[in-house]
Amino acid sequence: QVQLVESGGGLVQAGGSLRLSCVASGNIRSINSMGWYRQAPGKQRELVATITSGGSTNYADSVKGRFTISRDNAKNTVYLEMNSLKPEDTAVYYCNADYRVGLSARSCWGQGTQVTVSS
Repeated sequence: QVQLVESGGGLVQAGGSLRLSCVASGNIRSINSMGWYRQAPGKQRELVATITSGGSTNYADSVKGRFTISRDNAKNTVYLEMNSLKPEDTAVYYCNADYRVGLSARSCWGQGTQVTVSS
């Protein structure tokens, strides 16, 4: 099993920056990929960015050029560097990990961290 704990959310003015962190624990060697998703009030949860165990990244069009996902394998941590933040980036941000249990694919989520961007 894998457990995730996020941190780094907060209140920032438009144009500002924040860095989110997600620390993984448990059976971390079973993790295939990790990512960040977000959910704004009244909206569905959406993908923000993902990174595979090999380091390949994928971003939502809305954050390309502004957000950067990275991972520090020594610290079992994935980061989301968010720059040029906009009010529409306001949401609860969730860390996700896709991992294996035997031949089964599993997915787990962190508790979420609030990001609020004021105009």
